[in-house]
Amino acid sequence: MRILVLNSGSSSIKYKLFDMTDRSVLASGLVERIGEATGSLAHQARDGRGEMMETRKTGRVADHREGMQLIVEALSASRTGEEGAGLAGIGHRVVHGGEDFTEPTLIDEKVLGVIRRNVPLAPLHNPPNLIGIEVALEAAPHLPQVAVFDTAFHQSIPPKAFHYALPHELYAQQRVRRYGFHGTSHQYVARRAAAFLERPPESLNLITLHLGNGASAAAVEQGRCVDTSMGMTPLEGLIMGTRCGDIDPAVHFYLLRETGRSPEELDALLNKESGLKGICGTNDMREVLEKADAGDERARLAIDMYCYRVKKYIGAYAAVLGRVDALVFTAGIGERAAPIREGCCRGLPGLGILLDPQKNRAGSRPPFEVQATASAVKILVIPTDEELQIAEQTFELIRNRKETRDG
Repeated sequence: MRILVLNSGSSSIKYKLFDMTDRSVLASGLVERIGEATGSLAHQARDGRGEMMETRKTGRVADHREGMQLIVEALSASRTGEEGAGLAGIGHRVVHGGEDFTEPTLIDEKVLGVIRRNVPLAPLHNPPNLIGIEVALEAAPHLPQVAVFDTAFHQSIPPKAFHYALPHELYAQQRVRRYGFHGTSHQYVARRAAAFLERPPESLNLITLHLGNGASAAAVEQGRCVDTSMGMTPLEGLIMGTRCGDIDPAVHFYLLRETGRSPEELDALLNKESGLKGICGTNDMREVLEKADAGDERARLAIDMYCYRVKKYIGAYAAVLGRVDALVFTAGIGERAAPIREGCCRGLPGLGILLDPQKNRAGSRPPFEVQATASAVKILVIPTDEELQIAEQTFELIRNRKETRDG
């Protein structure tokens, strides 16, 4: 059985095709610069020998419908997506499900309507997600299609953690609350951590750290998320590549008064010009580390601030959970930046967290452990795979639906 996963952005569509018998990737690709003068398709697919072969096309891609048509043609040409290949369904990443969705959901008109209703909560993300779904439904109306929401895993957070200390009517009427994001990634690595430790997820308390250009932390108690660092939007929480993370709310009003910026300009400043980029001029952690090694003081400050913020959340979530069995690093920085892992864990033996610098620097084929022998808490490095998580959840929902219908 094969599952196609689509991630439709404002000007791009990423996709992966999985063979669910062994979870292998049969094909993947990216259509980008949709609507611009020159767009492109990069497509990789397995050949008869099992090796990935890449093809590229350039030319104007007028809209997402043309982009989807390119994907269908590429999959058909590589004999991985045609009717006879056993394509069972399509899974879609949707950023915001509000309070309406707590699990993967089979898409119908009612579900589409609710996703549209949640557009004000994610105006940059839900509209292109919707376009991708609508185009896919047109292209393959016979196939079951499933929405997997970034916010769903965090819907188990209790009211004391998701409410803000604001007038209650803002929650009741405008739906102002903590939602959290990266839920698909946090759920995936929490499940992988349990498998790696050979323990049931329900027996583990985890702190998961998704550290990429976007970054978030989650407290996972017995398999359920009980708190997360991102809030109503992805701006809250950890320092990120271009996002400021936690900040005094009054800074917004001060900057509006003192700089003359418009609300839209301030929004762009906090989301696109802050974080690592705002501190030292680049949002690429590899460049930040290189600059710090060369003696750049602002790059060193950026690293110190980044790790300090992560440590604060580790401490906070250790208090929330009461007992921590494992600390999990994932995403680009979490998986590959050993100095950042070391900085985040430095000075935490009082929490039972003691990293082994030699194991950390040596690395291994992930997943792997980097804690010292005396550490009471496991420290794991586990690659995230949001597309595989979406494929597995889509596959499970479609299979259960078929068994229910046939049984």
